[in-house]
Amino acid sequence: MLSRVISASIMGIEAITIQVEVDLARGLPAFDIVGLPDAAVRESKERVRAAVKNAGYEFPVQRITINLAPGDIKKYGSHYDLAIAVGILAAGGLIKDEILKKYLIAGELSLTGELRKVKGVLPMTLKAREEGLDGIVVPPENYQEASLVEGIEALPARTLNEAVEYLRYKRQIDAPLSVRVSSNNKKKEKAKSQALDFAEVKGQQEAKRALQIAAAGSHNMLMIGPPGSGKTMLARRLGTILPPLTREEALELTKIYSIMGLIDTGEGLIRKRPFRAPHHSISTAGLIGGGKIPEPGEVSLAHIGTLFLDELPEYHRDVLEMLRQPLEEGEVTIVRSSMSATFPADFMLVTAMNPCPCGYYGDDRHTCRCTPGQINRYRSRVSGPLLDRIDIHIEVPALKVEEITGEIKNSAENSATMRERVMAAHERQVERYSEEHFNFNSQLKGKKLKKYCLLDDESVFLMKDAIDRLGLSARAYDRILRLSRTIADMEGSEYIKSHHVAEAIQYRSLDRKVY
Repeated sequence: MLSRVISASIMGIEAITIQVEVDLARGLPAFDIVGLPDAAVRESKERVRAAVKNAGYEFPVQRITINLAPGDIKKYGSHYDLAIAVGILAAGGLIKDEILKKYLIAGELSLTGELRKVKGVLPMTLKAREEGLDGIVVPPENYQEASLVEGIEALPARTLNEAVEYLRYKRQIDAPLSVRVSSNNKKKEKAKSQALDFAEVKGQQEAKRALQIAAAGSHNMLMIGPPGSGKTMLARRLGTILPPLTREEALELTKIYSIMGLIDTGEGLIRKRPFRAPHHSISTAGLIGGGKIPEPGEVSLAHIGTLFLDELPEYHRDVLEMLRQPLEEGEVTIVRSSMSATFPADFMLVTAMNPCPCGYYGDDRHTCRCTPGQINRYRSRVSGPLLDRIDIHIEVPALKVEEITGEIKNSAENSATMRERVMAAHERQVERYSEEHFNFNSQLKGKKLKKYCLLDDESVFLMKDAIDRLGLSARAYDRILRLSRTIADMEGSEYIKSHHVAEAIQYRSLDRKVY
């Protein structure tokens, strides 16, 4: 007998439907899977056999052939287990084919028949809705992400028996409320205990101003200063002033984390912009993405959020150079011999570095031991083309003794006040670009840049002088224009004025000064 079950495979961040065809035929007992399965899919034979028996069903002693169609796409992952088991039972007459046409089925089986969490359930659910299916059967740990999609029923089957009983008799499967509530409570307590605020940062008013501008326009930023000046502390509080995610942005971000299996049990839609801070020993594949089966890297996990690279010159140069494409295009395409995948990577890059190898060049309280040649070699670890793609270069000097000891009262604004200013500028951008396909000034390119960043005569004179004196590239010129537009938005000005341009030029410290 023959049965067909609908499952799915992940390509990039999207899902494609896979037909799991099961044929039971006479002959010597055998169990074969065809359709380009990988090792995890081939091993499902033993998991399925044990799960079916331990769930109380009779495993057919026949020649079993499983075809995963279409046959020219590589199948990988353990999420086909449940679909294969259901297909075998349906081929034996236990489940009607009519009901199987209405549901997408995905889940890994344990030997006892219990279902375990799998990756990529959110894009699978979106695909099921697109195909007009009634619902999706998933493990309970994946219930929250599946239930994010409206217009389709999410069924959190705990065991193979629950899945079969629902498909046979429509027996209701309750949502795992206790798991969801306890998990959410833990997350709230953890978030509360780890709250960050800019009011905790002493001094560094110029850097805080630059961070507000960066947050408002989603501009890339480089902080240069000696050890202990607060560069990392400032960067880690950037998320407290960033604009909130829209529903569409949150859904796209959650899809990325779903295919990586990084959504915790009980967590639904990701509502906070990500902050990723990989160590400087990270590989190219870890940062950009890769692998035999392409998976997203840190640049994609930081999508619509912040990628923080501390001690920038310590990263391998070839790794840093790989950032140039995603910084320009907002996506990463990984090509392999058998397949290619494109992942979104529209992130805000925030970096930090010391001014020299010892870290104390320009520090009044410490003596720099570095020679000019050592300083130049240290700086040259970060290429000019990469620096051109960073809008803001800001110096973060060492704190004064009075600031450290508290003799100078810390009158810093808190994150809530700073966020109000950022949000006001962001709302102006959203209104201005309501008919465009972007929301931030940093995304202005080509004709759009000329349309929205008009300069008066005085501003044009300033720009010409800056290009002549600093030797700015065409890319740096464009970035100063975008930055000027954001500074004007921070001030509530409809037009870019000369003092906006002058401030933007001041944020190109590496063009003005050679370490």
